[in-house]
Amino acid sequence: MNEITTKLKELEIETLDNVRSSKANNTLKAYKSDFRDFKTFCAQHGLKSMPSTPENLSIYLTSLSKKCKFSTLKRRIASISVVHKLNGHYIDIKHPVITENLLGIKRSIGAYQTSKKPLLINDLKLIINQINKETKPSIKLRDKALILVGFSGGFRRSELVSIEYNDIDFVSEGMKIFIKRSKTDQSGEGMTKAIPYFENPVYCPVISLKNWIDLDNLNRGKIFNMSDKNVALIIKKYTSLAGLEYSKYSGHSLRSGFATSTAESGAEERNIMAMTGHKTTQMVRRYIREANLFKNNALNKIKI
Repeated sequence: MNEITTKLKELEIETLDNVRSSKANNTLKAYKSDFRDFKTFCAQHGLKSMPSTPENLSIYLTSLSKKCKFSTLKRRIASISVVHKLNGHYIDIKHPVITENLLGIKRSIGAYQTSKKPLLINDLKLIINQINKETKPSIKLRDKALILVGFSGGFRRSELVSIEYNDIDFVSEGMKIFIKRSKTDQSGEGMTKAIPYFENPVYCPVISLKNWIDLDNLNRGKIFNMSDKNVALIIKKYTSLAGLEYSKYSGHSLRSGFATSTAESGAEERNIMAMTGHKTTQMVRRYIREANLFKNNALNKIKI
């Protein structure tokens, strides 16, 4: 009997490890950070955080609604639910006391999400022109390759800084970059992004990446040896130098810039998704709507 109990305990531990492994490390860190805030709130108000109740969670959401965006509330719910599961507990996040409270909060504060600006084609050119003024060849070629590859591949910051030398295959049409794992591909099936040569070599991501690899004599390991936070800092640096409002741009501006620019040029939704790796159309359609605000504007028919 003891042997069976021990074996079952081992299986339980292995199961929990599998559940943890199903989430990326950064995602787990975000979940834990969110839960720490919930735990602190519960401790301050004499509530139980683990296992908690829908009523406690609903009260917590009400307190957050005074200072957080609606999207933050939804993320906290997901985080608290996942941390409960990881600890062998269940909390009913679909309970009416939560869903009805959310509806009330949504009507009160709204659910509109403000996001950072996308780097569009003209912005991209301004930034590259600034990078070309850089006096240190190593910084100039690295940052130029980083920005152009990030934009042309619709990369997430985490994907961009994870590219390794062996993930790249230069071919006659341009280059193929294999992404081993991404935010929406936690199982690690991977995907390949194909980036062609651009007509203008000054703004060509393929030529820029080749130049960076040749200068740094790279033959293994990561191409851009930096954290994803550095990507955002580099973008802010050059948007500022280019005279753009740097505070309105972030690391995500490369990815959203790709989606918005290609949508503006008439690229089909499925082709944009094939490059960005989006699993649902919701976000891509948001980019397309943004791109078409002036293109399909009813006022274009008015002649004054």
